[in-house]
Amino acid sequence: MDRRKEPRHDLELSVRVWGVDLNNHPFSEVVRATSISPQGAVLLDVTSRLRAGDTIDVQHEARNAQCRVVWTRPGETGVQAMPSQPGIFDAGVPKTFAMAGNG
Repeated sequence: MDRRKEPRHDLELSVRVWGVDLNNHPFSEVVRATSISPQGAVLLDVTSRLRAGDTIDVQHEARNAQCRVVWTRPGETGVQAMPSQPGIFDAGVPKTFAMAGNG
């Protein structure tokens, strides 16, 4: 059974991520986001070392939001927008999908 709270869309977006890594070094990278929901995504090919609980900034097109790293594994990082932040991935999700996710 799927425990996800929001439906996901299997598309790929280019996003910019930045923040501070495990060694307290600032980073900025352009990576791919997939498994998109209005409030979260899986980031592919993040080279900076992050851990669950870290806060990073994610930008897609003109939107950006602070996101919490939910999990990491080699080559993949799961992120979720902080509750007070807008859904930044809405712009990449087809309107029919976004409406289906709302209810």
